[in-house]
Amino acid sequence: MPEKQRILTGDTPTGRLHLGHWVGSLENRVLMQDDYDCYFILANMHALTTRAENPAQIHQDTLDIAIDFLCAGIDPQKSCIFVQSDIPAISELTFIFSMLIPFPRLMRNPTIKDEIRDKGLGDSYPFGFLLYPVGQVADILAFRPALVPVGEDQIPHLEMTREVARRFNQLYCAVDPHADDAKQVDLGGLFPIIQPKLGRVKRLVGTGGPAENGQLLKMSKSLNNSILLTEDPDSVRRKIMAMYTDPKRLKATDPGNIDNNPLWIFHDTFNPDKTWVTEAKARYQAGGIGDVECKKCLVEVLTAFIAPLHQKRLELEKNRDYVKEVLRKGAEKANLVASETLRLTKEAIYQVF
Repeated sequence: MPEKQRILTGDTPTGRLHLGHWVGSLENRVLMQDDYDCYFILANMHALTTRAENPAQIHQDTLDIAIDFLCAGIDPQKSCIFVQSDIPAISELTFIFSMLIPFPRLMRNPTIKDEIRDKGLGDSYPFGFLLYPVGQVADILAFRPALVPVGEDQIPHLEMTREVARRFNQLYCAVDPHADDAKQVDLGGLFPIIQPKLGRVKRLVGTGGPAENGQLLKMSKSLNNSILLTEDPDSVRRKIMAMYTDPKRLKATDPGNIDNNPLWIFHDTFNPDKTWVTEAKARYQAGGIGDVECKKCLVEVLTAFIAPLHQKRLELEKNRDYVKEVLRKGAEKANLVASETLRLTKEAIYQVF
């Protein structure tokens, strides 16, 4: 049997995962475990770029995401879950790859600009914040994956990874600059030109209303418009019943607008009964069904999905030694791959004395 293709993806620990993470990437990770060699990184070093003064919280967030992975269906017997700071090769590769990225190119990364703006960093961010995208390149290329399951907002980082892989292969592996991406490794390149694997929903909206420009905001814990992947059922019910819908609809018999309406975006995304969704949309637009009834149906749908995950979280929180052992074993396996990549990288550059 041919060797399975490898995938690498993960999360920076900023708190527990929410439904947007599920449809954006995590769902794909769970589904791909049987067919791919899976590595999932908890990028705790990246969390230092904006929270260096709070390492205890980063540690807690890292454990929380590891628990979320396990609750969601990531199986440590099939997949490797590990913590970034346990893989020393990533830091050395970050230094090496930083030589292949011009500073103006780094600053053109829209994700960097968005985070500086959204987090109100001004000019006070540390140098490590600018190194963060280079570190993401190293996170990925350390494992030489074929695919990276991500949300749409990570595409700029992946494009930079592809650029670095091509540049390295050309400089140090004598790959022709005009070579097709799919043939780089066959032609002697060390790094494959990775491909993104997007989730079925590019950006899940939050439960709240739109921004000033009328566009719905994506789900985010910092915006207080998220539903956590392992949230307790009572909290899920409260959030859904308070969900933003059509502000112009004053009573159930008024015609309702389904466009730009989180209620129907969530039904389209999570409700498996597509016949009910189609019929209910028509009734909603005609004033034949109220928001409350539609919200109650959504509560049932999401509770059926989230409640088992919440119960598993309660069990794992009592058994953190097991979670830490999963991460320890994951680091052992991940270090084997990353260390080999670093060795091959050094051989290509320094030609080993």
